[in-house]
Amino acid sequence: MLTEEKILDILKKAGVLLKGHFLLTSGKHSDTYLQCAKIFQDAKYSEQLCRELAQKFKDDKVDVVVGPAIGAIIMSYEVGRQLGVRNFFTERDSEGKMTLRRNFEIKKGERVLVVEDVVTTGGSVKEVLQLLESSGADIVGVGSIVDRTGGKIDFGYPYKSVLSVNVLAYEAEECPFCKKNISIIKPGSRK
Repeated sequence: MLTEEKILDILKKAGVLLKGHFLLTSGKHSDTYLQCAKIFQDAKYSEQLCRELAQKFKDDKVDVVVGPAIGAIIMSYEVGRQLGVRNFFTERDSEGKMTLRRNFEIKKGERVLVVEDVVTTGGSVKEVLQLLESSGADIVGVGSIVDRTGGKIDFGYPYKSVLSVNVLAYEAEECPFCKKNISIIKPGSRK
């Protein structure tokens, strides 16, 4: 089991923790961004962190691991590999709706673990959960590498993260960095 100190060390070495003025996918602004995609450019980091997450769900009899594209494509693969189960990802259709494509299929009653690299508001995860519920999946839980809510989010299913942090995020009109005219960066995967 990795200690919080070791997890933070991995995130720093991987270049995940960024400081500045950021526009998050949620639309909120923050001075801290966790570029979790950088974890997955080095297999030793992704293997360690995904193993840590998989261990949290090892007794839940998971049949398949599903994550939203783009951030959780590699992650769903690695957590699935660690658990020895199938894995795939959801993606947005031309109207922006989360969907199963590429002939990916959930059979009614399959035990599904939903994974995401970082959770701020949980919007993408909630969309995936809704899609899976309509498919008849038996959702065993949600897992992430980083929980930016400090444990405050509730998906209606067990939620476990490798690291939980409480990073401040502001609505645009309340953002102290905007008030100081500090340039904003949009580093996420969604336009």
